[in-house]
Amino acid sequence: MPFLPPAVTPGLDPELEPAPRSRWARFLRALSPRAIALTLISSLVVAVLMNPIFELPFMVLLGRTLFVGFITLVARSAALVWRQRVVPPWVLQSVTVFCAATLATLAVYLLATGGDISAVVTHWGRVQGFVLISGTGTIVGLMLALGALERQRDSEAKAMSLELALQRSRLERLAADARLAVLTAQVEPHFLFNTLANVQALVETGSPRAPAVLRSLIAYLKATMPRLDDGDAQLGREIALVRSYLELMHLRMPDRLRFTVDGDPALQGFPCPPMLLLTLVENAVRHGIDPSETGGGIVVTSRRDGGVVRLVVRDDGVGMGESAAPGTGLTNLRERLATFYGGAARLELTELAPHGLLAEILIDVPAADSQRRLQ
Repeated sequence: MPFLPPAVTPGLDPELEPAPRSRWARFLRALSPRAIALTLISSLVVAVLMNPIFELPFMVLLGRTLFVGFITLVARSAALVWRQRVVPPWVLQSVTVFCAATLATLAVYLLATGGDISAVVTHWGRVQGFVLISGTGTIVGLMLALGALERQRDSEAKAMSLELALQRSRLERLAADARLAVLTAQVEPHFLFNTLANVQALVETGSPRAPAVLRSLIAYLKATMPRLDDGDAQLGREIALVRSYLELMHLRMPDRLRFTVDGDPALQGFPCPPMLLLTLVENAVRHGIDPSETGGGIVVTSRRDGGVVRLVVRDDGVGMGESAAPGTGLTNLRERLATFYGGAARLELTELAPHGLLAEILIDVPAADSQRRLQ
C-alpha cells in the first residue's frame, strides 16, 4: 500500500488551506461511531465462532474478545493519526495491530491467572487460547485498520481535489482580471488618440471651435481619467462618461450630431466593465455618423426587462456598410463581456432600415451575479 498524501498540499494559497487539527482531535475523530460499531460486531462474531472450541462460559469469552478488540481499536486509531514519513502507514498499522492484539490477550490471561505468567505458558489449553484470540484479533484488526486507511486516503484525496479546484478557480479569476485590465488598456488609448486626432484636425483647419473643443476635452479628461482603471465600474458612471463624450463630439460637429442619453436610475449601481458603452458610442460616431453626409442621431438607453439588462446604442448613420465593419473595439468589447460576465452577456448588432445600426448588450442578471460570486 503506498504512502498516504499529506493532509494539506504544500504550496497552495494559505487562505485555501484548512485549519490544522490537533492530534487529540484527530484521534477522537478516528474513534468514530462506525469504528466502535464494527469493533463490537466483529468481537461478537469472533466470540460466537470460538465458543464451541473454548470451555469458558460465553460471556467470559465475549468479554475477552471485546477487551482485545477495543484495545486494538485504540492502538490503530492512535497510529492512524500519527503523521510521519519514515514508515509506510500500512506497515505502521500492521505492527501496531499485532502488538496491541498480542499484549491485550496476554493481559487478559494474566488477569485470569492472578499475574502468574508460568500458569499461562505451561498450560497447553491457555497457550492455544492465547494464540487463537491474539491471532484472530490481529487478522480482524488488520482488516479494519486497512479499511480505515483506505477511507482516510479517499477522504484526503477528495480534500486535496477540492483545494486544487479552489486554487485553480482563484488563478483563473486572477488571469481573467489581468486579461480584462489588458483589454481595457487597449481601449483607453484608442479612444484618447481618436479624440486628440479630431482636435488636431480642427486646429489645422483653423476652425473657431477648436479652443472650445480643447477646453471640453481637458475638462472631460480631468473628470474621467481617475475612473478609466476602475475595476469596480458601475453603469451610472459609464452613462455619465458616454454623455460627456457625446457632448464633446457635439462641439466638434454641432450640425451633424444629435444625441439622447436615457439611463435607468435603478441601474446606476449595476456592475460593468470599464469603457463598456463608450466603445459602442464611439463606434457609432466613427462608423455611422462621420461617414454620413447629413450626419445623424445617436440614442443610448439602459433598462431592465425582467431578469435581463438591456444596454442599447442606436444610430441612424450609414449602417453596416464597408466603412462600418466591426474592428478592434468591438472585438475587445466581446472579450471584455466574456471575461467580466462569463457566458451571461452577449453583444448583438442589427442593421436598421433604411439605414443605421442597433447595438444591444444583453446581460442575464442571475447568471451574471453567479459568475461574479464564483470569481
